Amino acid sequence: MTAKKTTTKRTAKKATKKPTGKRLFGTDGVRGRANVYPMTGELLFNLGRAVAFHFRRTRRRRREGGPLVIIGKDTRRSGYAIEHAFSAGVCSQGGEVVLTGPLPTPGVAFVTVSMRADAGVMISASHNSFEDNGVKIFDCHGFKLPDEAELELERLALDPSLMDTKLGESLGRAKRLKEVYGRYLVHAKSAFSDEFDLEGFRIVLDCSHGAAYKVGPMIFSELGAEVIPLGVEPDGTNINVECGTLHPEPAREAVLQYRADLGVCLDGDADRFLAIDGEGRCIDGDKVIALFARFLVDTGKARKGDVVVGTQMSNMGLERHVRNLGLSFARTKVGDRYIIEKMQEVGSFLGGEPSGHILLRSHTTTGDGALCALKFLECMRHYKKKASELVGDVELFPQSVRSVKVATKPPLEDVPAVGEAARRAEGELGEGGRVLLRYSGTEPLIRIMVEGRDRRAVERASGRLLEAVGRELS
Repeated sequence: MTAKKTTTKRTAKKATKKPTGKRLFGTDGVRGRANVYPMTGELLFNLGRAVAFHFRRTRRRRREGGPLVIIGKDTRRSGYAIEHAFSAGVCSQGGEVVLTGPLPTPGVAFVTVSMRADAGVMISASHNSFEDNGVKIFDCHGFKLPDEAELELERLALDPSLMDTKLGESLGRAKRLKEVYGRYLVHAKSAFSDEFDLEGFRIVLDCSHGAAYKVGPMIFSELGAEVIPLGVEPDGTNINVECGTLHPEPAREAVLQYRADLGVCLDGDADRFLAIDGEGRCIDGDKVIALFARFLVDTGKARKGDVVVGTQMSNMGLERHVRNLGLSFARTKVGDRYIIEKMQEVGSFLGGEPSGHILLRSHTTTGDGALCALKFLECMRHYKKKASELVGDVELFPQSVRSVKVATKPPLEDVPAVGEAARRAEGELGEGGRVLLRYSGTEPLIRIMVEGRDRRAVERASGRLLEAVGRELS
């Protein structure tokens, strides 16, 4: 597989109004440096107006007043300014706002459904540093929006004159919902089988000083586990700093120090997780997906031919493992919203990414790190095995994933030297090898993925491709 085209048809008609010349929405909502376009108060106010305007027209439920919008956030300092700017926009367009305060992304999706709201909004930049922030939007069913809806919101936010002006009693209101994490706590625990508990388990839980800092430890301790919490002292600036899914070293050390059965690392908004076995080894997300596929087959919840959904980045070893189970495997573009769209299309029960975004369709509408960690622990109980033993039979192909910072993101077919370097790399890898180049949808980076049967060949090809891409794009 050679270089991929990265342009899409989602560019707004009013794109000339944007200083950066880029579209607002990436692979996971709108994201950028807080207080710098597009994450400015003015743009977020207009995006809030757009959400209220759009969902007033498209909502399926009848209610008096404007659409009800749930707004949650993680622990970044900029979250205060952003939630008020966004909620002010919703209210100015006649919408009703419920502010949840810090809550995991899957919690916001769940509360949106449980409160029968018309839309949900999560203010977070996931694993990015605290200087960044972002906005993820859910519909009334707790699903992230399709491209068409994002395009419409972008069109409205960039040209507010397309929306009517509300006055007097038609303006909306906002209120803060206290102790909302209790709703999500009950929901997450319900995914763990009544047949088991966590008595006797010792778990290291790194919450990344993020959205799950309060509710995360409660989920596992209320099921009987001894929890050793890390990353539960947010100060507005330490989210994701030397902790969480991108920096598992503190959790690995704690697993070994306390002889824990499992380490669990969450990211800033807790929609993905990284598992660490009792020997301090990190478990690849594709191995977790392979384990869940086998578990669902063994427990009769999956049948022959059912589809597991991955992405272009999913390891070929995962695909082979899934097919050996008698299941099918489908790939999508990178991004959990594309995964869930494909899962809905084909009736899939399981999907996910190597990064740890895993979707269990019977329990959640988006990635949920804590819930997936509970299902991993349920597998440990079911098979009566240690974490390391659970995934021992899953053989992944050697794979290298690297990132290069880029100043701009030209279509890769317009950079012939990069395409030629990718073709040479594939030739070196031989049969079964593949190369994937893609721009990050949330950061100024290009991802370079090289996969093959021979580790040395993969590393050589990756190094040469890295140099070529760096010369042309950085």
